[in-house]
Amino acid sequence: MTKQPHELALLAESGRLLASVFEMLDRTSLAGLSTLAVNDLVERFIVDDLKARPASKGQYGYGFVLNASVNDVVCHGVPSPSDVLRDGDIVNLDITLEQSGYIADSSKTYLVGAVNPAAKRLVQTTYDAMWAGIRTVRPGATTGDIGWAIERHARRNGYSVVHEYCGHGIGREMHEEPQILHFGKPGTGLALREGMVFTIEPMLNRGRRSVKTEADGWTVTTRDGSLSAQFEHTVAVTASGVQVLTLRRDERGQAARTAHAQ
Repeated sequence: MTKQPHELALLAESGRLLASVFEMLDRTSLAGLSTLAVNDLVERFIVDDLKARPASKGQYGYGFVLNASVNDVVCHGVPSPSDVLRDGDIVNLDITLEQSGYIADSSKTYLVGAVNPAAKRLVQTTYDAMWAGIRTVRPGATTGDIGWAIERHARRNGYSVVHEYCGHGIGREMHEEPQILHFGKPGTGLALREGMVFTIEPMLNRGRRSVKTEADGWTVTTRDGSLSAQFEHTVAVTASGVQVLTLRRDERGQAARTAHAQ
């Protein structure tokens, strides 16, 4: 469950490469692109530019390199040529990358064009909830501490947290132990130890937390049709706190504030 220093170094390199995928997407105008076009763009960048492997493609029989979850899609949205991103949409892009045998996993919810204030607030609160969870990570803290911090932030802002999907350990395999729930009670669950690596990936809904799986067997939507947002990072427990392995350059201030708080 814990990783050795050489494994952490390889995971950090995979995380650095994955962060650069999102930095490429940050420079891309998504409006007017289909989710399949975004998938193909990301696949070319990972394979041709980064010389890495898109770890989601072929995993559990999945045929694409990312999940594209638009508006009321909570997670696992399947790329499609007919699903065109339009002004006002929000879309979560969930991407994995493997390099030298080790996998990194991250996601970001993008605002497409001019997005209404209510949707912007949901997206920002979800991002802040993820960081609230990250800030609890240190040796001796528990998985319950992470979940409690996330759900407290969500509820204070009037949102619900999806319970059916959770963060997970990651390394040579996409899904390893431990599970990281995004709700919980302080001091409960598994105690964190230096060398653990896992994802924190809360999904917040504007309405109720109930979800349903569509007929394709992949796409998960809110049961009440409300908007949903998600953010995800792969993190490592260090001797003094936490290292965000998939940190993007524009997030260095967040990481510095987290380290200072610890």
